Amino acid sequence: MDLQTIIELLDRVLQLADFIPLPSVGAGGAIEVKETVDFITTVKFTAVFVLGVGAVFGMGLAFAAKRFSVKMDPRVEQVREVLPGANCGACGYGGCQQYAEAVVTSEDVVPNLCAPGGAHVAEMVSLITGKKAELKEPQFSRIMCQGDRQKAVKRFKYEGVLDCRAAVLAGGGDKACDYGCLGYGTCERVCPFDAIHMNEYDLPVVDITKCTGCRKCEAACPKKVIEVLPAGKAVLVACHSRDRGAVTRKKCQVGCIACGACVKVCPFDAPSIIDNVSRIDLDRCTACGLCVGKCPTKAIVDHLPVRPKAVVIEEKCIGCNICMKVCPVDAAYGEQKKVHTIDASRCIGCGICTAKCPVQAIDGTFNAADVFAKAAEKKRKRAA
Repeated sequence: MDLQTIIELLDRVLQLADFIPLPSVGAGGAIEVKETVDFITTVKFTAVFVLGVGAVFGMGLAFAAKRFSVKMDPRVEQVREVLPGANCGACGYGGCQQYAEAVVTSEDVVPNLCAPGGAHVAEMVSLITGKKAELKEPQFSRIMCQGDRQKAVKRFKYEGVLDCRAAVLAGGGDKACDYGCLGYGTCERVCPFDAIHMNEYDLPVVDITKCTGCRKCEAACPKKVIEVLPAGKAVLVACHSRDRGAVTRKKCQVGCIACGACVKVCPFDAPSIIDNVSRIDLDRCTACGLCVGKCPTKAIVDHLPVRPKAVVIEEKCIGCNICMKVCPVDAAYGEQKKVHTIDASRCIGCGICTAKCPVQAIDGTFNAADVFAKAAEKKRKRAA
């Protein structure tokens, strides 16, 4: 509707107003003064005034928007469109928009920081920004506690809000272990990718086919029993208790009692006992899994879905017998100065022979990305 049409409608309304008697206004003592208000003129003046003021302010705002507008690189919007929009903050920025601006405008920001997007989004961002996207090892949330309601003792019956952050306000929670998972599903509710579910015994389970390592569950857990770690760091002590071994054993069946069995068996000196609990140096650990079998309380877990078998590269093997000496399950055999063989049926894929071979004649390198990609694909097929 244009301005002329509006004015014509106002005229019609005002013509009808002529039939409405207007009140008289009196003043004074002996003399009475009466004056009639010109209703039509007043309304017309008001309408014109409002329209004029609106036009002036509209032109002023248009000028200000043009004069003070900030030019945005069109690539920012392109990057924003390929990002998943989770706004999880795993990239280190407040949200997807902030990361899109940073990766376009700053040379130091790499294109593979989006954990939910994975390799595909990293490649798209790389194409838009012209930066090189390096292959990044996937990261998953790891539950560093196995003390479910069957294996862990409770101090009292909690009847408050079913949320870990609320339960911890009640004397630190109802678990006898002050360091264990409370099991009220806060991590499950905050996960934006439906990657965490509580099992039948009230312990969270991570679905690696959905987990992106966004760290929202890690931040929400009041007991800090969730850690986001690279996929290759798969052999972990799933216990944070710092109580003495005897006390831990009374509170939880699967807690670390600091017995030191893992320290003795590890050929790479990765575990050590600190504050009454075993700590594995993830930079030293090769995920061989030898400590898993030796742990008396099963506090050490192995997240590897499959282990690569060691294979001797015949043209490189010099028959030095070192693989035979270091193999913990006697899977390697052969004569001195002749090509050796590894029995695949006995090999546990620990990788010790691969690391110790002086001429790198044994192939058994663990590739986290490949192993977990195959495991995820296998799980999807079973679900379908």
